Amino acid sequence: MNKNKKFLLLTVLAVFSLVLAACGFGGDSSEKSKDDGKDSGSSETASSGGELNLVVTSEPPSLHPQLATDSTSSAVLINIFEGLTRTDKEGKPTPAMAEKWDVSEDGLTYTFHLRDAKWTNGDPVVAGDFEYAWKWALNPENLSEYASVFYPIKGAEAYNLGEGAVDDVAIKAEDDKTLVVTLANPTAYFLELTAFKTYAPVNQKVVEGNDEWYTDAGENYVTNGPFVLDTWKHSDSIVLKKNADYWDAANVDLETVNIGMVENEATAVTMFKNGEIDYLGSPYQTVALDAIDGFKADGSLQIEDYAAIYWYKFNTKDKITGNANIRKALTLAIDRQSLIDNVTKGEQKPALGMVPSAISGFEEDRGYYKDNDIEGAKAALEAGMKELGISDPKEISINLSFNTSEGHAAIAQFIQEGWSKNLGISVNLDNSEWQVYLEKLNQLDYQVGRMGWIADYNDAYTFLEMYDTAANGNNDTGWENSQYKDLLKQSISEIDTAKRTEILKQAEAIAMTEFPVGPIYYYTNLYVKDDKVQNMSPDRIGIIQLKDVKIAE
Repeated sequence: MNKNKKFLLLTVLAVFSLVLAACGFGGDSSEKSKDDGKDSGSSETASSGGELNLVVTSEPPSLHPQLATDSTSSAVLINIFEGLTRTDKEGKPTPAMAEKWDVSEDGLTYTFHLRDAKWTNGDPVVAGDFEYAWKWALNPENLSEYASVFYPIKGAEAYNLGEGAVDDVAIKAEDDKTLVVTLANPTAYFLELTAFKTYAPVNQKVVEGNDEWYTDAGENYVTNGPFVLDTWKHSDSIVLKKNADYWDAANVDLETVNIGMVENEATAVTMFKNGEIDYLGSPYQTVALDAIDGFKADGSLQIEDYAAIYWYKFNTKDKITGNANIRKALTLAIDRQSLIDNVTKGEQKPALGMVPSAISGFEEDRGYYKDNDIEGAKAALEAGMKELGISDPKEISINLSFNTSEGHAAIAQFIQEGWSKNLGISVNLDNSEWQVYLEKLNQLDYQVGRMGWIADYNDAYTFLEMYDTAANGNNDTGWENSQYKDLLKQSISEIDTAKRTEILKQAEAIAMTEFPVGPIYYYTNLYVKDDKVQNMSPDRIGIIQLKDVKIAE
């Protein structure tokens, strides 16, 4: 559903980027105790009024819920704003601003009943705040890059594309406590979408006419979540404080969350070991590759399934990578397990399909191809060379592109060696800085380019939708297939879960015959935390609900 590749690249870049910069804040300088991952086994009891110290990779690009596209901003926004629902550990929606909802028999109309809740300025949270925020995001003049997440709503896509009127968008505040939403088609994952940051409300009275309301902490930055944005020192730190007026404040234990901005992964590791931060890992700053073995050895490294994939995209309009057999050969000739064991070291899973195994209904291997299938790769290469009129694999030269990062470079070097050794082709590495790389992919000025995708919600559609047409803003391959597109359309209106899953698997199978992408691995969430930190781990789509975190006495 995401039209913007910046979210994708920023979130995956956060896993590997190594940039020189650091900042710190107060903390115990003694050696930090390590967590064995068994919170329930501690004899310590949780205390209210606790303080948690974290670091993120960079300044959040935007703390506007309708404009934010990256994981750093999202990690903050999800804890200071609250939508109609929140997700539990399995990524399933639970009541939040909406205490209950009704769904019509045809699956098209959702009626949300709001609970009594306040904004941080004392105003009541009303259904009109949701209607205003959602329609604001859809207004094409506002350039909300995640506007497409509202497309399941009747009239939303047409309005956002400038082909319809705002009055035709089926979002209606019937009264202050009742929001009625009508969908264009039954959408199995719609409730999951209502937990997404872009679906959060904003206080219409405060933000309307104030284009700068979200750029700093202060009286204009009005929120409705479990925490408030207390201070924001740009490019340095953020401090969150418990929201005393939050409807569920009695169940929020943390009083303060200090968030520093540290771009260098090695610096963050040192801060954790010195007791300056209490948690290191997704979705904040990541665990440095060269620190993983040490944390594994002392038993402190925790690993969780993650609905995200690392893959290589192929330019299907290129003379060489435009050939499906060449793309198949490159995909099959990757030794994913060795890459994981020797380079990434985070117990990721070899990706043998486009949809991660952390997604409901896609837990099992679908059998599209085998990992490190060198014989199959050689056969596909031979077939592709014959189709292209090439007699010697040495005539094939592939440019493998990635955005500048030590991690991406290490992966590319490993795969370069395997392709050269096993296929006999020439592989050149091409790294570019961020914006240059984005432009290369957008303009199809590449042959093979690294990319990743993190689920916006726990559904396979979020991994498949971007390839529905070559014109899709996230496609970047030039590939499209009419049967694939038709199957995706069928999946939108199918309300039987098992049937819908099978339709999506059929679509995936088509793509895994033509290989617009070469899946490499499914991510895992890696983190370490202090023994005193309880109930803190990312869910399957990488979210941590700080309202659930407790600090032991």
